[in-house]
Amino acid sequence: MYCRNCGNGMDDHATFCVKCGVATGTGNGFCPNCGTQSHPQAVACVNCGFNLGPAVYGEQKSKLAAGLLGIFLGGLGIHNFYLGYQKKAITQLLICVVGGIITCGIAAIAVEIWGLVEGIMILSGNISVDGKGIPLKE
Repeated sequence: MYCRNCGNGMDDHATFCVKCGVATGTGNGFCPNCGTQSHPQAVACVNCGFNLGPAVYGEQKSKLAAGLLGIFLGGLGIHNFYLGYQKKAITQLLICVVGGIITCGIAAIAVEIWGLVEGIMILSGNISVDGKGIPLKE
């Protein structure tokens, strides 16, 4: 993998370029497959044929559905299951159920508030991507 900003070779698991400091995938002056300099508006690398066009996303999740799930069922982590944040969703579910039993409902109320806040953050755009990094659709 090569930096799209400076053409420097990068580790496949790198999150930023150690030469120029730019995040992985940022920039459009070099091919990420072979490192050849490319025109900023090119759709394919002239050296290796790699697609330089815009990223193709998987199916986008609904921002409205995620926000409403957070507001009404947030304590159970349903909105996080929907968005693909599995660990956070399981944490919310366990705190709500197990913590709710142990603390006579106090933990469940706290997680409900947590879910409500996340639902509002989703609807306001502060949380704008799902667990795979795909932007939420309006």
